[in-house]
Amino acid sequence: MRKISKTLAFLPLALLFYCGQSAPQFDGDSSFAYLEKQVAFGPRNPMSKGHDACRQWLVEELTKYAERVVEQPFMHFDPRLKKSFKMTNIVASFNLKAQRRILLCAHWDTRPFADQDIEENKSTPILGANDGASGVAVLLEIARVMKNQAPDVGIDIVLFDGEDYGPEGALDEYFLGAKYFAKNLGTYKPVYGILLDMVGDANLDLPVEYQSQYYARAIVDKIWSAAEELGYTQFTRNVGSSVNDDHIPLINAGIPVVDIIDFQYPDKSHKYWHTLQDTPDKCSPQSLKAVGQTVLQVIYNETL
Repeated sequence: MRKISKTLAFLPLALLFYCGQSAPQFDGDSSFAYLEKQVAFGPRNPMSKGHDACRQWLVEELTKYAERVVEQPFMHFDPRLKKSFKMTNIVASFNLKAQRRILLCAHWDTRPFADQDIEENKSTPILGANDGASGVAVLLEIARVMKNQAPDVGIDIVLFDGEDYGPEGALDEYFLGAKYFAKNLGTYKPVYGILLDMVGDANLDLPVEYQSQYYARAIVDKIWSAAEELGYTQFTRNVGSSVNDDHIPLINAGIPVVDIIDFQYPDKSHKYWHTLQDTPDKCSPQSLKAVGQTVLQVIYNETL
């Protein structure tokens, strides 16, 4: 993802009331174990051993819980390597009979180089505990929960590949899986989507991402109201920076998508984004719980 500086503002958002079924409990420790499992594969950048092994595991894990799991392969040409290679989105669907559907998504790849690290580390792939594994870990736990208690609406979990592939400034080489998915929607038209990116930081801070507020304000209301109802102070009503991320191709395809993301690193005492320090010790089960329980609150209060 890429951040675009904006002046911070505070916008009051209207509270919404829910009338669906009670949301099941989200297990933060189980989600954290999913995070650690991904990191155990090593860097998951395209064309790496960790990437292939993690893809196989993600498909196997989601197959335990979903009604249908489909791999969506696509090719990407790297002009620097002068070669094409395969990337893969993973799509897991729940409650297939439901016509009203919600998209939940995250990226599962990791950055091929630690370009924000010290000079000698810049060409080394990162582990991506927060930037990659955290969003996927939340969605895997949600998938496990939905196996035992299905929501009223249909849910599609999409894990995007190639989100973090490109070099600094080359936005045409970022968000590759989301772009491919958005161009190949066919008749698929979810009512809205929720993107999870960098949601595992132990010192979690989730303002409203600027473009989410602009294009999907009603969905922002749903999510932040649910977090307030649950007492999760990690979600704040401040409208923060604009971030280029996987939600933009989906928004451009006509799907209102909210990016739940902690990208406040310049305001923190530690900065490990796109460095070799993006490791599980910087993350916490409590942060994953706050995000996962909030998302469950939203989707289980949706009705047909």
